[in-house]
Amino acid sequence: MENRKRRISINLVLLSWIFMVAAIAAENTSTIPVNVGVVVDLDEVSGKMYLSCIEMALSDFYASHTQYKTRVVLNTSNSHEDVVGAADAALDLITNVEVKAILGPMTSMQATFVVKLGEKAHVPIISFSATSPSLTSLQSSYFFQFAQNDSTQVKAISGIVQNFGWRRVVPIYVDNMYGEGIMPFLIDALLEVDAHVPYRSVISQSATDDQIEIELYELMTMQTRVFIVHMMPKLASQLFAKAKEIGMMNKGFVWITTNGIGDRLKAMESVLNSMQGVLCVETDVSDTFKLRDFKTRWKRQFQQENPEIIDVELDAFGYRAYDAAFAIAMAVEKVGNASFGSQKGNASSFNSTDLGSLKVSQYGSNVSNALSLTSFRGLAGNFSLVDRQLQLSTFKIVNVNGNGGRGRAVGYWTPENGRLVNSTNSCNVSAFNCDALGPIIWPGESLSVPKGWEIPENGTKLRIGVPVRDGFSEFVKVTPNLRTNTSDVTGFSIDVFKAAVDLLPYALPYELIPYAYPNGSSAGTYNDLIYQVYLGKFDAVVGDATIRANRTLYVDFAMPYTESGVVMVVPIIDSTHSRTKNAWVFLQPLTWGLWMTILCFFIFIGFVIWVLEHRINEDFRGPPSYQVGTSFWFSFSTIVFSQRERVVSNLGRFVMIIWVFVVLIVTQSYTANLASLLTVQQLRPAVDDLNVLLRNGEKVGYMKDAFVYDLLIQRGFDDSKLKACGSMEEIDDALSKGSANGGIAAIVHETPYMKLFVAKYCSKYTMIGPIFKTDGFGFAFPKGSPLVSEITQAILNLTDDGLMGMIEDKWIKKDSNCKNSTGNFSSTALGLESFWGLFLIAGIASIFALITSVTSFLYEHKHVLMPPDSGTSKWKRIRAMFEIFNKRELSSHTFRSSRHTDSYTGTRHHEVKGSSPNHNWPESPQSCINHADTVSVSSRGQASPETNPTLELAITVQETH
Repeated sequence: MENRKRRISINLVLLSWIFMVAAIAAENTSTIPVNVGVVVDLDEVSGKMYLSCIEMALSDFYASHTQYKTRVVLNTSNSHEDVVGAADAALDLITNVEVKAILGPMTSMQATFVVKLGEKAHVPIISFSATSPSLTSLQSSYFFQFAQNDSTQVKAISGIVQNFGWRRVVPIYVDNMYGEGIMPFLIDALLEVDAHVPYRSVISQSATDDQIEIELYELMTMQTRVFIVHMMPKLASQLFAKAKEIGMMNKGFVWITTNGIGDRLKAMESVLNSMQGVLCVETDVSDTFKLRDFKTRWKRQFQQENPEIIDVELDAFGYRAYDAAFAIAMAVEKVGNASFGSQKGNASSFNSTDLGSLKVSQYGSNVSNALSLTSFRGLAGNFSLVDRQLQLSTFKIVNVNGNGGRGRAVGYWTPENGRLVNSTNSCNVSAFNCDALGPIIWPGESLSVPKGWEIPENGTKLRIGVPVRDGFSEFVKVTPNLRTNTSDVTGFSIDVFKAAVDLLPYALPYELIPYAYPNGSSAGTYNDLIYQVYLGKFDAVVGDATIRANRTLYVDFAMPYTESGVVMVVPIIDSTHSRTKNAWVFLQPLTWGLWMTILCFFIFIGFVIWVLEHRINEDFRGPPSYQVGTSFWFSFSTIVFSQRERVVSNLGRFVMIIWVFVVLIVTQSYTANLASLLTVQQLRPAVDDLNVLLRNGEKVGYMKDAFVYDLLIQRGFDDSKLKACGSMEEIDDALSKGSANGGIAAIVHETPYMKLFVAKYCSKYTMIGPIFKTDGFGFAFPKGSPLVSEITQAILNLTDDGLMGMIEDKWIKKDSNCKNSTGNFSSTALGLESFWGLFLIAGIASIFALITSVTSFLYEHKHVLMPPDSGTSKWKRIRAMFEIFNKRELSSHTFRSSRHTDSYTGTRHHEVKGSSPNHNWPESPQSCINHADTVSVSSRGQASPETNPTLELAITVQETH
């Protein structure tokens, strides 16, 4: 029995296995094959590598998705490293094989025409290695760029440049669509970080070593030493080998490559010794267990299939090819077992017979939509598309040094925050003195950061233009040397430049060239001279050139080395005599603002004292007009401390202590200033406002060929009221004559010139201003010149070391007997700014006392303000409070007097006695009348003043009924 059961069980197991095998076989026979084309360069090792990755991807995909109904069938075609070959291969796949999608081609140039074929045939083109940004301009709904677009890495490159403060960069790129596509994006990114591109080196894809050498020698004659290389590895290998040979991989040079080279470093192992110190941008791929497992399996399989190829390493594009195959397999399955039929397209728009027979795929639009929605975790990271392009990924900054070809990661650029980071810290490259990259070994095994530019040894001297002018030779003086047929250039500006150059850490050969005609006269204005730098005729301009907005459009200026601004110089006059005969001179010691403040505080203090004393002080009682007059009289009499009214409350005395102190300070200051105005010699400018000269029609001088003329015209001056001047002697003569006698009333010019003029004529003239804003004198250099920052730093060092002052003393001599005539001749009247602290204290004290008194009064009579009878109107309660406030506070000690009793009525009266009589001032009218007030009497016959407010309010309420 047992044996029988066992046989039955075995038979059931065998039967189940047979059914399962039959089901699997049935399932396998029901899968739908989908033709997908692959266009790669099989003549290159990279092409074979990418094809191997695609094949392994499909094998891995269907091994883990056995239940899928569709199966991608690869149809491979060789592009033979040619654009036409790629187009021919794609056309063959579309027309003869009727593929539903194409993986490839490999390069951006090949992809251009293939994408147009796919658009016409509605066949999705999926490129995993074409990176040119110009491919996006095709705007094809059937093109998918699974490779990282080159434009996404320009921020990482500009971040490197900004991090080290380089100001000039030269890109070196291949002369085709791949090289040119990134340039607009790269230059814009560099401009955002204030780095300029003075030159672009374009190298043909088929350039020989000799042609590359000629181009590199051309670069060596330039100052820039920072180069960005963007080309394919084969051409890059030639470039770096030749750069190493001619000495361009030595100390001081900087080489940065895009990820077209960085992602394929392993394919350039033969020239890695020539690339030591290069910074490469690479697409960062996380080193996961899945990736390591795939690399092991791929290398074993690739060696079996290609035994003649050794030491091949995968790159980021191989990972993208693997993910692309995964994506197309998923998209095909999403579409399902739809019809794969095709119909013949409209051939009217094609000339070729093959193109005329091109069929339109009915399956392509479905695959395209499915691909757009595909997302998964691939070998190279998260796979997701936005507008048929792969989303931004992190870039790794690799420093090539040592052997092995792997380089060393010194930092990363992340798309989340758009900045450089490294493994130990993060840093915003816009911050000052911030290094976001780790230690770098630069070309020549240097550990110090290259400054990014040098004066070439085989280069010519810098041609520096200097202005030629007639007056103010202290700044720039050009003296012809007839013996040597040259010119000697001296002056303050020249000495500052020479001193700055001496502080540079390197030699800077230059020659000073006067901007003049052969006869020695000036060849143009300062604007013309500055423009010569923009035209390239001069390498810089050194002299008394003012930094102006219109000039910065063409050149960059170093830091100004003189004072800024445009000032006005006018004669000095003595105003003491005229002031002593002025009937209103007594008002001049204080400004109108201070006079009005004092007046307002007199009124305010009088009001505060009246509020504090009115109910308890007989001196502040009486008819309304008397009370107002007394309050004002009391406040104003504090000026001479002649007040006779007593202040009996503690709060009033507190306010008066502070106020008397304020009055004391103000009166003493007024007295001292008035005495100074009437006795001390008062030198002042003849006019202190340019608008006064404009209104009075006075003539104003300016320097010949100076921009100040335009400023005066813009201010409203008529040309007939402006007079050009030259030398200092000519200015002195014109100012001495005055506007009415054919001279000028003032001279308007820049601070350095007028400072020199006033130093010579300090007893006669003074400076007013600045009346216009300028940035002073500066040295001009071409846009983006690295000398701007170097000279700026040198000028700062000159100022800090005191050398600038020594140079100024040498050329701008000052008479020790002269007083400082460059001071500000503003009004000598005392203003509120000198006393606002005192008034603030007095105001706070008065308000505090006022609030305290009012609060105490309201609290004492709160039963009047809030009576139990809710029927009383608010207005009646407020009026009752005012009536109470207007009455005497009989409980105050100031109103206590001897009491007497009426013998006839038995009623006790309070006779309030006033204060002691004032024999120095008439007695107030209120003191002449009987001040007795009738109060309610309690049952015991005692006076109860506290009940008086309640009684009055009750009487008032009864009257209303």
